[in-house]
Amino acid sequence: MSTFSLNGLELGVATAATQVEGGEIDTNWHRWAKMPGRIADSSTPARAADHWNRVDEDIELLRRLGVKHYRMGLEWARIEPAPGVYSLEALGHYVDELTKLREAGITPLVTLHHFNNPGWLESTGAWARSHTIGVFERYVYRVMEAFQGLVTDWVTINEPNVYATKAYLAGDWPPGHKSLPEAVRVMEHLSYAHIIAYKLIHDMVPDARVGVAHHLRAFRPSRKWHPIDQVAHFGMDYLFQSVIMRAMSLVRFRAPLKQPQHVRPGKYYDFQGINYYTPSEVRNLREGPGRGVPVNDLGWEIYPEGIAELARSVSKDYPGPIYITENGTADANDSFRPLFIHDHLKQLVESELPIERYYYWCFTDNWEWAEGEEPRFGLLGLDYDTQERVWRDSAAFYADIIANDGVTEDAYQRWVASRAYNTN
Repeated sequence: MSTFSLNGLELGVATAATQVEGGEIDTNWHRWAKMPGRIADSSTPARAADHWNRVDEDIELLRRLGVKHYRMGLEWARIEPAPGVYSLEALGHYVDELTKLREAGITPLVTLHHFNNPGWLESTGAWARSHTIGVFERYVYRVMEAFQGLVTDWVTINEPNVYATKAYLAGDWPPGHKSLPEAVRVMEHLSYAHIIAYKLIHDMVPDARVGVAHHLRAFRPSRKWHPIDQVAHFGMDYLFQSVIMRAMSLVRFRAPLKQPQHVRPGKYYDFQGINYYTPSEVRNLREGPGRGVPVNDLGWEIYPEGIAELARSVSKDYPGPIYITENGTADANDSFRPLFIHDHLKQLVESELPIERYYYWCFTDNWEWAEGEEPRFGLLGLDYDTQERVWRDSAAFYADIIANDGVTEDAYQRWVASRAYNTN
């Protein structure tokens, strides 16, 4: 059936500070983007969507979409421009934004770390060094103190596995290191930082909801009969996502991570955040999209069934509420995005799992890390030169889903029925 009810699933949109705010800030990414050859289109996050100066305009667009939830990130470098020095101006700006979101009837889900380090922290080794855990705890305390009464829902760390592997193993992201021992150490430090932050947030706001936004892939063997593909797909699932999710959620550190000595195992999540974009087909120790499959503009395979498969696995291993903290696709022409949204939401509502929220990535087109400005993930398009926001068909469809608490036959025929995916 092409139509369906949301059955209590509440919809929102997601952003990240470095990707939308703009401005010449001293972060690891601003430094990285100024190095030749680091960003695909040579752009920097200094322009992005200029959200820092367009909060009122963007909140009005959120209101027009009808979303109940907005996931936003904080730019740590704005809040703490020098070690132990906090900007009352930056904190005040975020307080103003959070207040306006609340007044608009939108619940903020605030991300404390989304790949973004202050430049001064990057210069001292950042997450490769254990001292960053204490620095992060200090930052979290100051943010909590400033946002009292405005925020109850928190993501401590976004995609720790992606950050560790891209920045410290593959070398594609700042600081560009290629060291397996260092990547493992970064995973340990990020896991411990979440555990410390979880406890701190609950000490200050006992009824807070705190979790991690985990990047999860649906790994599968390319050849089910081939022993190497079988072993490799289980190994990649374990090393890339299962081991760090267990460490952060339950303080159960398994090899190659080392168990911390001063924290008791227990439950360190109030919800499990899932960021899902694509599956990974494993063949001869390599992973990527399948052959002859639907793909987006970046060549990522589109596999809607994966979102329910992963949510089912997470629900089994970590009982409790699930938020889809990111799900979206790069589609510059908005040719298949409505179909993508329809197919993924349908998988979720038919799963009968405890999935409470879905955050589409992204609210507007955004600066997509090493890919720069080229990929277009937004419900709303963006003219980077003029900063004009463009109301795409996918935004109209999303607003209609929210208004009607599901996909109606009229909406399906208007925005979805004629769409088709591109294949590789």
